[in-house]
Amino acid sequence: MKLLDVEAVLDRETDAQQTNPEHEVLKELDDEVTRYAILSHRWGAEVGYKEMIGLMKMEEWKRNEVRRRYGYHKIIKSCEQAMKDGYRWLWIDTCCIDKRSSSELSEAINSMYRWYQNAQICYAYLNDVEESTFPSKKDDDKFDKSNGWPEWFVRGWTLQELIAPKEVEFFNKDWVHIGNKRHLAPVLADITRIPQGVLTSGLTGKGLSVAQIMSWAADRKTTRVEDRAYSLMGLFGVNMPMLYGEGKKAFRRLQLEIIREYNDQSILAW
Repeated sequence: MKLLDVEAVLDRETDAQQTNPEHEVLKELDDEVTRYAILSHRWGAEVGYKEMIGLMKMEEWKRNEVRRRYGYHKIIKSCEQAMKDGYRWLWIDTCCIDKRSSSELSEAINSMYRWYQNAQICYAYLNDVEESTFPSKKDDDKFDKSNGWPEWFVRGWTLQELIAPKEVEFFNKDWVHIGNKRHLAPVLADITRIPQGVLTSGLTGKGLSVAQIMSWAADRKTTRVEDRAYSLMGLFGVNMPMLYGEGKKAFRRLQLEIIREYNDQSILAW
């Protein structure tokens, strides 16, 4: 996996004039042996892989436009938090995958559950939470487009990003820490319908049916139709090639892969 060098990113931001344009901010490393932090978030105006590695080679007006983006601010704040917590390496899906390469994108999506699982810590950034405490009650006025809870809880990809990591730390829109997965497990269970035991110690040994795991994703949304299936692969431990453009066929392919892997007829309910 490609990981951000936290120190290199922050040094470049601190002293852009003195930074060598050739200095690398991303490095290919082994997720099994590297200690790294990882970000979980809702996408907005983001900074991609090509922009991240080529920032210092851009004309000044273009570089300034990238640095003003919501997504760039998120990268910098994530790096600052990782450094504060003692991690040199950080993974963010927006800028650590070269999505121009279909093979790299496919590898990343098939590996993503493992990458979140192997991270020492996951930062869950709730960009629509303004308070300095985690929302403990449903609020349909404040979160009217996401079932009364922060939008992070209705996105497809964030389901595995909540379950897979050992540690999940939540932050509000101003990067104020508002709690972690273990202490918030009772509230998170109410929001997501995921049992507290799964939230605190993962899926292994829980004896859950395919239908039960599927039910956690029932009300979640993805921008691309195919991602409804692709975002569930890691939860079931299956792999399949990415075929963006296949639409709802992706979910049928996922069902077939699950049937091959499990002797569980509950999948037919979906």
